[in-house]
Amino acid sequence: MSEKVVRYILFGLLISAVLYILYKWMYPFKYFKYSEFDDPTVPGSGELYMSEEFIKKLDKARGIAGVPFKINSGYRTKEHNLEVGGVANSAHTLGLAADIAITPETKQKIASALYKAGFKRLGFANSFIHVDLDKSKPQTVWNYSGAEILYT
Repeated sequence: MSEKVVRYILFGLLISAVLYILYKWMYPFKYFKYSEFDDPTVPGSGELYMSEEFIKKLDKARGIAGVPFKINSGYRTKEHNLEVGGVANSAHTLGLAADIAITPETKQKIASALYKAGFKRLGFANSFIHVDLDKSKPQTVWNYSGAEILYT
């Protein structure tokens, strides 16, 4: 093999490595995009304010569940949080929480996967599961008024 061919091969490998690194930097998650976590009043806020650790753990749970996760709410500004009735110290305002839409068919799979992925703070409502990584709060499972709790 000529020296020129070897250089072309090495250059091709270098370009491939750079493109792979750029791809991983631009798309660090398998199942989610930062934009899914945006506050509706602040485009780009998911990337600016959401915890990468949180989304990576959620990504792991999504893989375990084997069903899509629809994010109803991710990051919230303090103003938007008040508008939607969120608590004053909401983990959403810290980029540490999400509300995931559920159906009767997906509820158990999603809840179980969240727990298996390491989430210990889960709040059950009739149409969503709240999940967060706020370690300053009790690590517990609760339900919103009238919602059934599934212990996983």
